[in-house]
Amino acid sequence: MDGPRLASLGDFQFGAVTTETIEDALLHLAQQNEQAVREAAGWTGSFRETRIVEFVFLLSEQWCLEKSVSYQAVEILERFMVKQAENICRQATIQLRDKTEPQNWKALKEQLFNKFILRLVSCVQLASKLSFHYKIISNVTVLNFLQALGYLHTKEELLESELDVLKSLNFQINLPTPLAYVEMLLEVLGYNGCLVPATQLHATCLTLLDLVYLLREPVYESLLRASIENSTPSQLQGEKFISVKEDFMLLAVGIIAASAFIQNHECWSQVVEHLRSITGIALESIAEFSYAILTHSVGANTPGPQQAVPPHPAARALRAAASSNT
Repeated sequence: MDGPRLASLGDFQFGAVTTETIEDALLHLAQQNEQAVREAAGWTGSFRETRIVEFVFLLSEQWCLEKSVSYQAVEILERFMVKQAENICRQATIQLRDKTEPQNWKALKEQLFNKFILRLVSCVQLASKLSFHYKIISNVTVLNFLQALGYLHTKEELLESELDVLKSLNFQINLPTPLAYVEMLLEVLGYNGCLVPATQLHATCLTLLDLVYLLREPVYESLLRASIENSTPSQLQGEKFISVKEDFMLLAVGIIAASAFIQNHECWSQVVEHLRSITGIALESIAEFSYAILTHSVGANTPGPQQAVPPHPAARALRAAASSNT
């Protein structure tokens, strides 16, 4: 099977960029994150479902794509499918308002369903093209894969699918991913004299980021319950929490803090203080998120829907350790 080589973790280098460049890049990411958090609403995040993410991750691994491609593909697919859902709702609203003859929604739903795998694969292929320093996935590889799944498509249909995704997103597919935030913050930590080497944290961060993507709902559900101190969040609270789910900077600091605790818990407080200083995110927020990640990474169960949320001794200990630095 033709395809790019798998990028090894050893290929990633820290400390090779000037501080001025890093400052500019970090500021740009922060601005993008603020915009994403402000605009988060409605369908946002609905298509990062575990089965979808797992499919993309496994496909990227089969095609030997670097990790950044798999995250990019998930984000492109998520953004594209949200656009599709919003367009359907918009058309329905217009038809109800104008009392025009409604479309056959069942047929439209079936069309979206039948093309979903094609769209997903197109998003992976588009993401691979953004990693220009590696070979992209060829159309032949994609068509052979689809045929193995029982989907028969032509090269023209494959190109049309890519074009549909590009047009829907106004050709803006170089989307920020949590990995970009993680690696940027690790770069800054290295310059700030972090006691845990960035290269050592990087591998653990990738593992935990995969985990959070695959267990997105339970991780964020436990974080929501902890933040409101209630085991049964209301629908309104859940809707307001969408902006937290889209906060990649918060996710990145949580991932790094959890990785630091795993790698060297004695240096955890220093790492968290650095992250607070860099991002302005409260120590308590970093501690709670890292606790949620650590809880799920070791397989601990979160409280069930009918249980009262018990106090989190580990979270309190993490918060206490963080607060001791202020």
